[in-house]
Amino acid sequence: MRLLLRKGTIHTPKVARSTAMAVDDDTVTWVGDEAGADHFVDNADAVVDLCGSLVTPAFVDAHVHLAQTGLAARGVDLRGAASREEALDRIAGHATRSSDPVVLGYGWDETQWSPPEPFTGADVDRAVHDRPAYLARIDVHSAIVSTALLDRAPQLTTQQGWAGRGRVERDAHHAARAAADALVTSAMRQAAIRHGLRAAATAGIGLVHELGAPHLSQPADFARIDEISRAEPVPQVFRYWGELGGYDLAAAYGCLGLAGDLCVDGALGSRTAALEQPYTDALTSGHLYLDAVRIRDHLIGCTRRGLQAGFHVIGDRAVATVLSGLRAAAEQLGPAAVTAARHRLEHVEMIGSDELSVLADLGVVASVQPAFDATWGGSDGLYARRLGVERSSAMNPLAAMSRAGVTLAFGADSPVTPMDPWAGVRAAVWHRSPSQRIDVRAAISAHTRGGWRAGKRDDAGWLAAGLPASYAVWRFSPDQEHTDVPDLRPEVPLPSCLATVVDGVTIYSDQGAHP
Repeated sequence: MRLLLRKGTIHTPKVARSTAMAVDDDTVTWVGDEAGADHFVDNADAVVDLCGSLVTPAFVDAHVHLAQTGLAARGVDLRGAASREEALDRIAGHATRSSDPVVLGYGWDETQWSPPEPFTGADVDRAVHDRPAYLARIDVHSAIVSTALLDRAPQLTTQQGWAGRGRVERDAHHAARAAADALVTSAMRQAAIRHGLRAAATAGIGLVHELGAPHLSQPADFARIDEISRAEPVPQVFRYWGELGGYDLAAAYGCLGLAGDLCVDGALGSRTAALEQPYTDALTSGHLYLDAVRIRDHLIGCTRRGLQAGFHVIGDRAVATVLSGLRAAAEQLGPAAVTAARHRLEHVEMIGSDELSVLADLGVVASVQPAFDATWGGSDGLYARRLGVERSSAMNPLAAMSRAGVTLAFGADSPVTPMDPWAGVRAAVWHRSPSQRIDVRAAISAHTRGGWRAGKRDDAGWLAAGLPASYAVWRFSPDQEHTDVPDLRPEVPLPSCLATVVDGVTIYSDQGAHP
């Protein structure tokens, strides 16, 4: 199908304004102005009047958990609960309404409560009565579980991370999540993944990176993604599986790498991220799950097999451990081999300038979440409470990463934060530490082209002749000037998605806004 879009604004890498774009099936054939568009009208099968709308490359979310995203939407939303009592009321109400075999909830954050104390397993028992329940903290690195769920996995009380009173982290958390997952039916899981893919499409996202791992998903989820993709138009999916030595599984399911949520440490909110110095508000320095030797061996094994290796890494002690493994792998294989593999790190929130140069030199992609800074940064945010203002102000150094030449790929880590790419771009442009703010075009590129580069594709992610016709159409707020970069000031409404197109196929359209 030959399609002409005109009378809008086309976001391109160049500053020169373009207002129209021609598409032939799955490929962009031309981008230019209205005078040029006149030459394409007669041969077009359809002409779309954009009415001033903005067209951007379809966004890429480089860190998503599809099944968890859908299950979180199906469960009880505990985000924004102003008190533990409100959270428990929400849990009780959901338990009354839902007939699912397990009560699932996501998003509680005790740091917003006074006093800042989470509810207990006994509290949950009263809310859900005798039902199994798994209620994840907002970072999904700890949870509170009910007695009925404990009865199904009594071994978790002997594992590292069992804190008593229903609270689980680390190995105990993995066991609790596995017990909850065992109660989720295949139909529930299929519906959850479909929900996650549709949510991405409605957000203007044409490609997601699914970050699976044994402790948080199932290999069969990849087959479910295939089944859904055959049944309806949805975003493309790059697949990753976070498991040491999982080479056969990666080959069986077409994974780009053994990367993603292969955890070197935990999360700051749950105080499980590994730090060089103790937390400000607790007598712990977090936990390290992998050592430099295992990291080195994983990098070597993946590099030799043409796979991307990657790790979840947040705390500065975890970063130092990963870098030790990277250097050791480069010494054994040679820097060129490691660089060509384009390995990746997820989050990378606490890293210094000297360490950034190592990532840049070895071609390591930083898959980062600007929304984390928007949600937990600042002098009075969670990071400041956990680390103190001085340490927290140096977190998520996006500008420093960009200056060092590190490839940035933006994502949401959904369901930790929602899939909302313009919110991610705005968070990067208005970073809470002014010295770490990046230009809006660089931020858009990190959320489009950067996501493709993170998957070892350098031929997609922007709009130009000969490139894939994967784009999104956006409505500005009425009072905005129509340019190819929207006004992202915090007080201005973000653009709303009218349509999302992947390889020429419309995967989302707001009331027929796009053929």
